[in-house]
Amino acid sequence: MAQTSTTLSGEKSHQNDLSATDISFEVTGTEYKIKTSSTDLGRFSVRDLITVTGSTSNNSTFTVKTVNSSTELVVEEIVAGESAGASITLDHTGFVTDKVKGDGYYSQPDGVHTVSYHVSATLNDDADISLKMQGALATTPTEDDWADISGTTIDQTKIDGSTLAFYANFTGNFVWVRAKVSGMSSGSISKILYNH
Repeated sequence: MAQTSTTLSGEKSHQNDLSATDISFEVTGTEYKIKTSSTDLGRFSVRDLITVTGSTSNNSTFTVKTVNSSTELVVEEIVAGESAGASITLDHTGFVTDKVKGDGYYSQPDGVHTVSYHVSATLNDDADISLKMQGALATTPTEDDWADISGTTIDQTKIDGSTLAFYANFTGNFVWVRAKVSGMSSGSISKILYNH
Protein backbone atom coordinates (compact mmCIF):
# COMPACT_ATOMS: atom_id res chain seq x y z
CA MET A 1 0.00 0.00 0.00
CA ALA A 2 1.28 3.49 -0.83
CA GLN A 3 1.94 5.92 1.98
CA THR A 4 -0.97 8.10 3.05
CA SER A 5 -0.65 11.65 4.42
CA THR A 6 -3.42 13.22 6.48
CA THR A 7 -3.93 16.55 8.23
CA LEU A 8 -5.14 15.59 11.71
CA SER A 9 -5.73 19.19 12.77
CA GLY A 10 -5.62 22.67 11.37
CA GLU A 11 -5.01 25.69 13.59
CA LYS A 12 -6.52 25.38 17.07
CA SER A 13 -6.11 28.09 19.72
CA HIS A 14 -6.56 28.08 23.47
CA GLN A 15 -9.94 29.47 24.59
CA ASN A 16 -10.21 31.68 27.68
CA ASP A 17 -11.66 30.23 30.87
CA LEU A 18 -15.39 30.57 31.43
CA SER A 19 -16.75 31.02 34.98
CA ALA A 20 -20.45 31.16 35.81
CA THR A 21 -23.00 30.21 38.45
CA ASP A 22 -25.61 28.88 35.99
CA ILE A 23 -23.60 25.80 34.96
CA SER A 24 -25.27 22.47 35.71
CA PHE A 25 -24.58 18.81 34.93
CA GLU A 26 -27.32 16.51 33.69
CA VAL A 27 -27.66 12.83 32.86
CA THR A 28 -30.29 11.92 30.24
CA GLY A 29 -30.18 8.17 29.63
CA THR A 30 -26.65 7.60 28.34
CA GLU A 31 -26.06 11.27 27.47
CA TYR A 32 -23.92 13.31 29.85
CA LYS A 33 -24.43 17.08 29.57
CA ILE A 34 -22.89 20.32 30.74
CA LYS A 35 -25.60 22.99 30.54
CA THR A 36 -26.22 26.64 31.31
CA SER A 37 -29.38 28.72 31.43
CA SER A 38 -27.87 31.74 29.66
CA THR A 39 -24.05 31.62 29.61
CA ASP A 40 -22.72 31.09 26.07
CA LEU A 41 -20.75 27.85 25.68
CA GLY A 42 -20.18 28.57 21.98
CA ARG A 43 -16.41 28.93 22.37
CA PHE A 44 -16.12 25.15 22.81
CA SER A 45 -16.00 22.69 19.89
CA VAL A 46 -16.43 18.97 19.39
CA ARG A 47 -13.39 17.05 20.79
CA ASP A 48 -12.23 19.95 22.98
CA LEU A 49 -10.92 18.99 26.42
CA ILE A 50 -12.58 20.99 29.21
CA THR A 51 -11.37 20.86 32.80
CA VAL A 52 -14.09 21.65 35.37
CA THR A 53 -13.27 23.22 38.75
CA GLY A 54 -15.55 24.54 41.51
CA SER A 55 -18.03 21.71 41.15
CA THR A 56 -19.20 19.51 44.02
CA SER A 57 -19.14 16.26 42.02
CA ASN A 58 -17.65 16.94 38.57
CA ASN A 59 -14.13 18.35 38.99
CA SER A 60 -12.52 16.48 36.12
CA THR A 61 -11.57 16.78 32.45
CA PHE A 62 -14.27 16.09 29.87
CA THR A 63 -14.17 15.58 26.09
CA VAL A 64 -16.88 17.43 24.15
CA LYS A 65 -18.84 14.88 22.10
CA THR A 66 -21.55 17.15 20.69
CA VAL A 67 -22.44 20.84 20.86
CA ASN A 68 -26.25 20.70 21.08
CA SER A 69 -26.65 24.47 21.38
CA SER A 70 -24.85 27.53 22.72
CA THR A 71 -26.00 26.49 26.21
CA GLU A 72 -25.60 22.69 26.09
CA LEU A 73 -22.63 20.37 25.54
CA VAL A 74 -22.73 16.57 25.51
CA VAL A 75 -19.50 15.03 26.83
CA GLU A 76 -17.94 11.57 26.39
CA GLU A 77 -17.25 10.91 30.08
CA ILE A 78 -19.83 10.27 32.81
CA VAL A 79 -21.01 13.28 34.80
CA ALA A 80 -22.88 13.27 38.10
CA GLY A 81 -26.16 15.19 38.13
CA GLU A 82 -25.58 18.58 39.75
CA SER A 83 -27.73 21.70 39.87
CA ALA A 84 -26.49 25.19 39.07
CA GLY A 85 -25.56 27.62 41.83
CA ALA A 86 -21.87 27.16 42.58
CA SER A 87 -19.26 29.28 40.79
CA ILE A 88 -17.91 26.77 38.28
CA THR A 89 -15.01 27.31 35.88
CA LEU A 90 -14.66 25.58 32.53
CA ASP A 91 -11.05 25.66 31.36
CA HIS A 92 -10.21 24.76 27.74
CA THR A 93 -7.08 22.63 28.25
CA GLY A 94 -6.66 21.10 24.80
CA PHE A 95 -8.31 18.80 22.31
CA VAL A 96 -8.19 15.43 20.61
CA THR A 97 -8.35 15.09 16.83
CA ASP A 98 -10.67 12.93 14.79
CA LYS A 99 -9.55 9.32 14.63
CA VAL A 100 -7.85 8.21 11.41
CA LYS A 101 -7.03 4.75 10.12
CA GLY A 102 -3.71 3.28 11.18
CA ASP A 103 -1.72 0.48 9.56
CA GLY A 104 -3.63 -2.13 11.57
CA TYR A 105 -6.85 -1.08 9.84
CA TYR A 106 -5.33 -2.20 6.54
CA SER A 107 -3.57 -5.25 8.04
CA GLN A 108 -0.22 -3.77 7.04
CA PRO A 109 2.70 -5.66 8.62
CA ASP A 110 5.22 -2.81 9.08
CA GLY A 111 3.12 -0.49 11.30
CA VAL A 112 5.40 2.51 10.63
CA HIS A 113 3.85 5.95 11.26
CA THR A 114 5.12 9.54 11.45
CA VAL A 115 3.51 12.57 13.08
CA SER A 116 4.52 16.21 12.73
CA TYR A 117 3.37 18.83 15.24
CA HIS A 118 3.51 22.52 14.23
CA VAL A 119 3.05 25.05 17.05
CA SER A 120 2.90 28.82 17.55
CA ALA A 121 5.83 30.68 19.10
CA THR A 122 3.63 31.62 22.10
CA LEU A 123 3.43 28.00 23.28
CA ASN A 124 6.89 28.36 24.84
CA ASP A 125 5.16 30.12 27.77
CA ASP A 126 2.94 27.10 28.42
CA ALA A 127 4.62 25.01 31.14
CA ASP A 128 2.05 22.19 31.11
CA ILE A 129 1.53 21.63 27.36
CA SER A 130 1.79 18.07 26.05
CA LEU A 131 1.31 16.86 22.47
CA LYS A 132 1.11 13.12 21.85
CA MET A 133 -0.38 10.41 19.71
CA GLN A 134 -2.86 7.84 20.95
CA GLY A 135 -3.76 4.50 19.39
CA ALA A 136 -6.70 2.13 19.63
CA LEU A 137 -7.03 -1.52 18.68
CA ALA A 138 -10.84 -1.54 18.86
CA THR A 139 -12.74 -1.28 15.59
CA THR A 140 -15.22 1.15 17.18
CA PRO A 141 -13.21 2.82 19.98
CA THR A 142 -14.71 4.59 22.99
CA GLU A 143 -12.70 6.99 25.18
CA ASP A 144 -11.59 4.03 27.31
CA ASP A 145 -9.97 2.29 24.30
CA TRP A 146 -7.33 4.97 23.62
CA ALA A 147 -3.78 4.56 24.92
CA ASP A 148 -0.81 6.92 24.70
CA ILE A 149 1.79 5.82 22.14
CA SER A 150 5.29 5.70 23.60
CA GLY A 151 7.85 8.02 22.01
CA THR A 152 5.35 10.46 20.47
CA THR A 153 5.10 13.01 23.30
CA ILE A 154 6.39 16.53 22.74
CA ASP A 155 6.29 18.54 25.97
CA GLN A 156 7.09 22.08 27.07
CA THR A 157 10.78 21.30 27.66
CA LYS A 158 11.21 20.92 23.88
CA ILE A 159 9.11 23.95 22.89
CA ASP A 160 11.40 26.97 23.24
CA GLY A 161 9.92 29.44 20.75
CA SER A 162 12.72 28.95 18.21
CA THR A 163 11.66 25.50 17.00
CA LEU A 164 8.08 25.42 15.82
CA ALA A 165 7.86 21.97 14.19
CA PHE A 166 8.48 18.61 15.85
CA TYR A 167 8.16 15.09 14.51
CA ALA A 168 8.05 11.60 15.94
CA ASN A 169 8.15 8.17 14.33
CA PHE A 170 6.31 5.27 15.91
CA THR A 171 5.59 1.67 15.11
CA GLY A 172 2.48 -0.34 15.91
CA ASN A 173 -0.41 -2.05 14.20
CA PHE A 174 -2.99 0.41 15.53
CA VAL A 175 -6.44 0.22 13.96
CA TRP A 176 -7.05 3.90 14.74
CA VAL A 177 -4.78 6.77 15.78
CA ARG A 178 -5.40 10.35 16.90
CA ALA A 179 -3.45 13.26 18.36
CA LYS A 180 -4.08 14.62 21.86
CA VAL A 181 -3.08 18.09 23.07
CA SER A 182 -3.44 18.63 26.81
CA GLY A 183 -2.34 21.15 29.42
CA MET A 184 -2.87 24.01 26.97
CA SER A 185 -3.20 27.43 28.62
CA SER A 186 -2.04 29.78 25.85
CA GLY A 187 -1.00 29.95 22.22
CA SER A 188 -2.10 27.71 19.40
CA ILE A 189 -1.32 24.58 17.45
CA SER A 190 -0.79 25.50 13.78
CA LYS A 191 -1.36 21.99 12.42
CA ILE A 192 -0.76 18.31 13.08
CA LEU A 193 0.20 16.09 10.13
CA TYR A 194 0.22 12.29 10.04
CA ASN A 195 1.76 9.85 7.57
CA HIS A 196 1.67 6.04 7.40
